Amino acid sequence: MDLNQLDQDLTTIIELRIKLSKKTYAEPDYDDLEEELHDLEDDFNETYGDGLEAELERIYDALNSDNDVLLPSAYLANRYVPLQADARGVVSYEIKGKEGVPIESEQFDGQDVRIVLVANPARFVMQINGKSLKDLWRSR
Repeated sequence: MDLNQLDQDLTTIIELRIKLSKKTYAEPDYDDLEEELHDLEDDFNETYGDGLEAELERIYDALNSDNDVLLPSAYLANRYVPLQADARGVVSYEIKGKEGVPIESEQFDGQDVRIVLVANPARFVMQINGKSLKDLWRSR
């Protein structure tokens, strides 16, 4: 799996999600952007699905979760907040609120635990009760 390309493809999807979130259904290009987003997500799953699903299996095993692993695009947040670009001009993102895929684990009994996919670097982040707490896997 080309991790640099993974980050680029993930960033493209996230930026398109941000752009789409600023539009209304009534805008003439909304449907085209939404279709483009779905195509990008399908390509992302096809290209990176096996590798990312293997990482998710390890994560779920470590968390003692009985939930089924979903396609990688399911772990994308609905809303990303871009951060200041680093010295190389790379923008990372943070997640606010309850985003991602909920999981059940006795380790976190009674808490809202979710896994969300974030870019730059590509990583699966564990959220507990709406706060990003720990990187469960990082591309680098």
